[in-house]
Amino acid sequence: MFTLFKKEISSFLNSLIGYIVIAVFLLVNGLFLWVFPLESNIIDYGYANLDGLFLIGPFVFLFLIPAITMRFFADEKKSGTIELLMTKPLTDMQIILAKYFAGVVLVVFSLLPTLIYFYSVYQLGTPKGNIDTGGMWGSYIGLLFLGASFVAIGLFSSSITDNPIVSFIVAVVLSGFIYLGFDFIYSLDFFGNFDLFIKTLGINNHYSAMSRGVIDTRDALYFLSLISLFLLFTKVSLESRKWG
Repeated sequence: MFTLFKKEISSFLNSLIGYIVIAVFLLVNGLFLWVFPLESNIIDYGYANLDGLFLIGPFVFLFLIPAITMRFFADEKKSGTIELLMTKPLTDMQIILAKYFAGVVLVVFSLLPTLIYFYSVYQLGTPKGNIDTGGMWGSYIGLLFLGASFVAIGLFSSSITDNPIVSFIVAVVLSGFIYLGFDFIYSLDFFGNFDLFIKTLGINNHYSAMSRGVIDTRDALYFLSLISLFLLFTKVSLESRKWG
């Protein structure tokens, strides 16, 4: 399992797309934080915080993470190496977890350089260090959970097709719906007493809570349950090849 994990990491980092994905994440967030004249611009608005990063980050991840995961199983199916992979002395779940954790590590790789933004804001504060460090770390944990959830959704999307582009589109639509779709349904006020429950089904409700620096076990449990659910869906999808 660890060998497969290392293979996935190395194949991503040995390809140009790996560095493009990380560079795009940093570039887009950097432009919104330091260049574009928007409320998220730290210099123009003079607030020593990284709220812009945690507001924009999920939308950037919404497209970049499916770009990372779209080939995980789709390429294996397209090239026919999926059967060879399945003959390895690994269970389906071990294969899934190896690819999943490789995806999560790549998300971490994309987040680590943003600590430069934190250092910059820390130095620019008046007085120096005038930043809500607890809230920032809570936001980073929330963004990591959100990214890990998108990886699980992207992995499932890649397992149901042999076309990476289709995998990408399905992952974006699924991730987008689970991130914001339940908030939209909640706003329609169709379900009466169940409206609040509908809202809690969405990622944004739990991510927003963590972004305020509040690490609630219920939010962590939600993300872990969502990740487990899509990993299970991926396992069922892979096992379905044996039924055909």
